[in-house]
Amino acid sequence: MQSKRIITAKQLAEKHQVSIRTIYRDIRTLEKSGIPIVTEEGKGYSIMEGYHLPPVLFTEEEANALITIEQLAIKNKDSSLVTNTTSDIEKIKAILRYSQKGNADLLADRIYFGGNNKEEKTSNNLMQIQSAITQNKVLVMDYLSSEDNRSHRKIEPFAIYSIHGDFLLIAFCRLRNDFRNFRIDFIKELLQEDEIFTPHNMTMQKYFKDYIQ
Repeated sequence: MQSKRIITAKQLAEKHQVSIRTIYRDIRTLEKSGIPIVTEEGKGYSIMEGYHLPPVLFTEEEANALITIEQLAIKNKDSSLVTNTTSDIEKIKAILRYSQKGNADLLADRIYFGGNNKEEKTSNNLMQIQSAITQNKVLVMDYLSSEDNRSHRKIEPFAIYSIHGDFLLIAFCRLRNDFRNFRIDFIKELLQEDEIFTPHNMTMQKYFKDYIQ
């Protein structure tokens, strides 16, 4: 429940393979124990904003998966992703059991991913773009294409995907009045405006069908 803004009894029942009646009973038990659960009629349950349960313990496999994710991120070309992922993992490591901390450090020294061998960070915009996508904020960018053509554009960011280790931004370009994709490491300057745009009637499936194929 802490990991989602709102979740239904049906979703909880399916996830934990129990009956909806059991979920209702468990919700009442949590409420009686002092957990501030908010019930939104016809929508589902959430935990009151600002309240946090003590962190759960990770299994050894889950802890190892986090270390693997960290090492994958370190090889990425976007420095904002590397910085934030490393910070996140350090916070997660802080709640590991003492015995797991040593194993995590050992695994970090023994796992290696190739690809960005120069450790070169060629962009620093991924986190800002992700924020603009979730908040529907207009972005202004200076963009240098692979043909060295520089342009100044206002865009409405839609989605991000990765291909061959490079992140590409899908956005509605107001200059071209259509959807375009942009390599994030080709963005030379990026500013987020206060303007909020209305999302387009677009899905990832539709984009790839209409624009890629």
